[in-house]
Amino acid sequence: MAETVPHRGLDAQGYIEREGSLGRIPHAFRPVVATARDRLIDLYGGRLNSAYLYGSIPRGTARVGRSDLDLLVVTRREPTEEDRSEARTLGEALDKEFPEIDGVGTLLYGRARLLSEPETYDLGWFVACLCTPLLGEDLAEDLPRYRPDPLLARETNGDLGLLLPRWRERIAATEDTDAARRPLVRFMSRHLVRTGFTLVMPRWNGWTSDLGEMAEAFAAYYPERAQEVRGAAVAGHEPTGDAGVLRSYVDDLGPWLAAEYTRVHGVKSPRPQGPDQTVG
Repeated sequence: MAETVPHRGLDAQGYIEREGSLGRIPHAFRPVVATARDRLIDLYGGRLNSAYLYGSIPRGTARVGRSDLDLLVVTRREPTEEDRSEARTLGEALDKEFPEIDGVGTLLYGRARLLSEPETYDLGWFVACLCTPLLGEDLAEDLPRYRPDPLLARETNGDLGLLLPRWRERIAATEDTDAARRPLVRFMSRHLVRTGFTLVMPRWNGWTSDLGEMAEAFAAYYPERAQEVRGAAVAGHEPTGDAGVLRSYVDDLGPWLAAEYTRVHGVKSPRPQGPDQTVG
């Protein structure tokens, strides 16, 4: 069994360091980031509380023509359907104008939701540790410091069992083509690798957003499932449209991972029901 040792991603006190910065944005992606920033101001005006980048672009690992632009938009009040529509329109326009990116994914939340107690160790952690400030107030100033402990593991990814039925519905509703399935393979592969990593995160004692490193951390504790998770890490970067991959996720790897997660960390605390906040 692998031993607990200090790993990358932590500061001297053992807290997760915030990853990413505007200074790490590769030169090729700076025009699209600047345009997104300006248009968010124009679109939302006084409704906008904050905006953040997350993902490979602020980490400096984005690939031209292959990576998407990931945005978190925070409104002063709970977002409306108009807010969501505007974010969707912005994302579609940026994707068409800038060949350097392969799509735009936007998360849209109200300030109160992100700072609410139930979200402290989920969305709050996401903002404080994985998001790079782009505009407005930085909500991290009102959030605690975070360690890679069982509480964080439970509250970030302890809901896979609840997600799997929705995943099956999405797969069933997807057009029967490789092109239509490819985005699902990419999304579900990344989600499963990250869930596998946070399952072992307290024992591994560190943080990384690199899918390959996540898979290797998981493999150290679950060698019997290592090949599947390593394969998912590859598919997270280079997805295929193989229907068999999706079936294996929802019929085998996903249910096993959900059950093991519940056994080790328990189930994520219930959240108030609300509309899907992902746009694009």
